[in-house]
Amino acid sequence: MRVIGLLGGMSWESTQGYYRALNEGVKAALGGFHSAKIVIISVDFAEIEALQQQGDWQAAGDLLASAAQNVECAGAECLLIATNTMHKVAPAIEQAITIPLLHIADATAEQLKLDGITRVGLLGTRFTMEQDFYTSRLEEHFGIEVVVPGPVEREVIHRVIFDELCQGRVEEASRQRYLKIIDSLYAQGAQAVILGCTEIAMLVSQRDTVVPLYDTTALHAQKAVAWSLAE
Repeated sequence: MRVIGLLGGMSWESTQGYYRALNEGVKAALGGFHSAKIVIISVDFAEIEALQQQGDWQAAGDLLASAAQNVECAGAECLLIATNTMHKVAPAIEQAITIPLLHIADATAEQLKLDGITRVGLLGTRFTMEQDFYTSRLEEHFGIEVVVPGPVEREVIHRVIFDELCQGRVEEASRQRYLKIIDSLYAQGAQAVILGCTEIAMLVSQRDTVVPLYDTTALHAQKAVAWSLAE
């Protein structure tokens, strides 16, 4: 079993979901008392969030690149960035380490392709929905068309992530608003919807809707477990 490196804390609410999913995945595969071999560096999200708001992605990339180097030095053999949004600075992180980075968009797109999905809706932070670091990867590398909500809906999604989910709050009114947005994307021809922020699965799950949902945390962890256990 190879050691999985996890760059977490963005937010810690979703990082604990990663820890659970990685360990459950290894246990399901190997049984008994088996659990995942994991190295975790958890950053202070307040520092990252401030840089996001300032648009200082260079500084954010430098901070996370340094943290990623610490993960590698601690013995990790691959790296997961436990957040969708900060994959914006994935290139800077990759340049700072020698171990492979398992990209969250790739893990998601690979499953979409297996399932025959060619047009997908995307929920996430404003940065993930409006900038092209995520959508272009799905479109250019995998041929999957991405549909995003309108500006009012994007603001609602972003606000709920930062003001509620990252604070550990799960509100029923917000769940209902998200479900209406998911239905709207489906009506626009999306065959499925990506939960493209690692906290969103705290709020909505497949039991809440008939629209197929793709939980990026679960898919990212699944890819990492397969990588860790590969011969």
